[in-house]
Amino acid sequence: MNSELQAVLDALGRIVLGKDRQLRLALACLLARGHLLIEDVPGVGKTTLALALSRVLGLAFQRVQFTSDLLPADILGVSVFEREHGHFRFHPGPIFSQVVLADEVNRASPKTQSALLEAMEERQVSVEGATRGLPEPFFVLATQNPADQIGVFPLPESQLDRFLMRLSMGFPPREAERALLLEQDRRSLLMQVEPVLDPERLLGLQAQVGQVLTSPALVDYLLALIEYSRNHPALKQGLSPRAGLALRRAAQAWALLDGRGSVIPEDVQAVFPAVAGHRLLATERERGAPTPEAILDAVAIP
Repeated sequence: MNSELQAVLDALGRIVLGKDRQLRLALACLLARGHLLIEDVPGVGKTTLALALSRVLGLAFQRVQFTSDLLPADILGVSVFEREHGHFRFHPGPIFSQVVLADEVNRASPKTQSALLEAMEERQVSVEGATRGLPEPFFVLATQNPADQIGVFPLPESQLDRFLMRLSMGFPPREAERALLLEQDRRSLLMQVEPVLDPERLLGLQAQVGQVLTSPALVDYLLALIEYSRNHPALKQGLSPRAGLALRRAAQAWALLDGRGSVIPEDVQAVFPAVAGHRLLATERERGAPTPEAILDAVAIP
């Protein structure tokens, strides 16, 4: 594995215990210039992961607590009239940061959720008739409560599709939870963590992801997975072209984490559940919609 990226994962693993695969997927998502959605119950380390990523990578961090009365201006910013200067001055909101934690994103109204759409796709925001660029690198990590909890709004498909990956943290293994109970508080440990990378080096690594080779045979494998999802009768809609591009970028990032210059089928299989799971919608009449793992089992490797 790339020594710099291994150092990043080692530093993250000292903060978030027993979640090596989730940490690796989160780092691959960031390297692929994507955004991450974590869906799980409260208290399993979602916020700690966001803080750890920003700290280890030396990135500016802002947290937005999504609530039912949150307004788009609370995220994007607003112009305020300054009497002493006689004009309006724009005060940027928390979206103007390198890592933005959208905490409990599905507790806000759909109107407020939609304020993230342009930022996540275009890496810019349009406020009061002006377009303003966002810092680079730019990474949105959103947490979502389970849909059966009180006071949540379902994320629309257009919003879900902006997230490159969706993960679930889950409860830690017994030994990891034992260490969690015996060791120092995670937030105190975070304050002691020194950055392993800086934003400039991270941008360089993100550029390297695009240089990882994808062979024609591997592209055929990606197309076979996409076409299978579109043709399955139990799925209302299969994977979109945007999802196909996301899958390729994620596989390239996974290959870079392994220190390889080309993508192999195992890279695609490693990231496919996280990339495809939130994009596969079952029809209302059909039961037994395939899981991402079932699709991987059904499609042969060329």
